[in-house]
Amino acid sequence: MVRKFQSPPASPPLVVKIGGSLYNCVPDLVPVLLASGRPLLIVPGGGMFADAARKCRVDDDSAHWMAIAAMDQYGWYIASHGMMTTTLLQTPNRPSVFLPYCSVRQHDPLPHSWDVTSDSIAAWVANLLGVDLLLLKSVDGIVEQGSLVKQITFPVKTEVVDPFFIPFILKMKVRTTIINGSCIDRVEKFLRGETVSGTMIGTTF
Repeated sequence: MVRKFQSPPASPPLVVKIGGSLYNCVPDLVPVLLASGRPLLIVPGGGMFADAARKCRVDDDSAHWMAIAAMDQYGWYIASHGMMTTTLLQTPNRPSVFLPYCSVRQHDPLPHSWDVTSDSIAAWVANLLGVDLLLLKSVDGIVEQGSLVKQITFPVKTEVVDPFFIPFILKMKVRTTIINGSCIDRVEKFLRGETVSGTMIGTTF
C-alpha cells in the first residue's frame, strides 16, 4: 500500500490587521495584499471612524458597539480599492476584508472598554481561526528606551497596542508580528516569508 502525504501549503493563511493610521497607505497596501497569493483575512482598524465614537459621551456598551461599527466603515473603505468583503469567521480563499460587527455582536467575546480596540479583536479572530497575526501599524513596532524590541515574551506597557492585547496574545499563544505598514516593501517581503524589521510577540517562532 502506497501512503500519500499531503505537503503543507506554500502560502499559509494569515490574519492581517490594518491600523486606522494607515488610511492614506491603503491604496498602496491593497495591491500588495492581493498579489501575495496568500489566503488573507484583513481586519480593519477603526481610524477616524472610531475617533468619532470616542468623542461621543456615551456609556461603555454603546461606545464598544459604535467603535466596532466604525471598523466596518473602515473595512468598506479598504474594500473600495478592489478587495472582497466577508462577514464570515473563516479563512478565505483569497484576500478578503472582514466586516466584524455582526460576528462580534453575536459572540460578544471581549470586555466593553476602551482597553479593547481593533487590535484585540484581530487577536481574537486569529486565535479563533488558529492562524498567525500580522499587525500593520504606522510605527516600526514596540520601542523601549529608544530601541525597537525584536521579541516580547511577557506583558509590557506600550501605546502601540491596547492594554488587553499582549496578555491575550501570550495566553492564547497567537504568533504575532508588528511591522510598519507604511513601508510597503517591508509588507511585501514579510508576506513572502522574508525576515523584516518589527516586533514579534510570543515565546516560539
